[in-house]
Amino acid sequence: LMAGSTTPSGMMMSAGLLGGMGSAGCALSLVLSVVGRAAPEEKRSLWLGIVTSGGTGGQLVLVPSGQVIMDSTGGDWVFALLVMATLTLLIVPLALVIRTAGEEGLSKKSTQTLGQALAEARAHKGFWLLVTGFFVCGFQVQFINNHLPAYLGATELGALVGATAISVIGLFNMFGTWISGWLGGRFRKKYLLSWLYLLRSLAFLVFISVPLSLTSVYIFAATIGLLWLATVPLTSGIVAQIFGSRYMATLYGIVFLSHQLGSFSSVWLGGKVFDMTGSYDIAWWVIISAGFVAALLHWPINDRPVARVVAEREEAARG
Repeated sequence: LMAGSTTPSGMMMSAGLLGGMGSAGCALSLVLSVVGRAAPEEKRSLWLGIVTSGGTGGQLVLVPSGQVIMDSTGGDWVFALLVMATLTLLIVPLALVIRTAGEEGLSKKSTQTLGQALAEARAHKGFWLLVTGFFVCGFQVQFINNHLPAYLGATELGALVGATAISVIGLFNMFGTWISGWLGGRFRKKYLLSWLYLLRSLAFLVFISVPLSLTSVYIFAATIGLLWLATVPLTSGIVAQIFGSRYMATLYGIVFLSHQLGSFSSVWLGGKVFDMTGSYDIAWWVIISAGFVAALLHWPINDRPVARVVAEREEAARG
């Protein structure tokens, strides 16, 4: 439908409405909840990191591939979209293969209802700090994902360098999420998150402060790639750590919704700022400042399991 759209409303219905619904249906909040139930508790953070790493690996291939297809066909973005649509169909048979994964976690005894789980999370201050922090995550990464190619396209480096930079981010993100998940099993996840947001903002600050070149772009892309979605296994891991894995899909889904609201906000803000000023300077400073705030927000989170989870684990240990 995107390939056949000739009006703004057609793009809104296809890329916006249907694309958004499809993305939600196979989003990380659902995939990670399956992994969270299936993984041993001591290895959950690592498993979440591995899956997040694999989930973003396509970025390494698809972004530059789409650009190459368009360049080789004289800018035929319709054909490129049709190729991507065909590849997307691979999700269906792969999803059927894992349809029973995580069912063992659902069968574990738990008397808590969904309403009680939501009330428990609503009363937990740390949950709302996670929600706010993940808003910043989406705010930062989608600004880069959507506006970095345009930012570089307006310079002598060109749009292809921007597309390549996004693929470099995807490559290093595969390592970053795996490392993040591994570290999350050894150190306090909330402190790791604070450091991640701090380092992101410092990377943005250095990037806009040094002279723009191919070297600076690719060093920036590699650095941001290591930090890109390294927040995901840590954030989802904290949700499962505090509240258990039974309703992880719903609770992490709420946190992830905040991420998507942040994504929308930064994509819109970046375009609005550029239209008004002809520059991304203000937008860069906003996302830098937001990262410093997120670093502070995660530090005081109470990440200890709630009393209900402790009681359930003690009961399970007694058999």
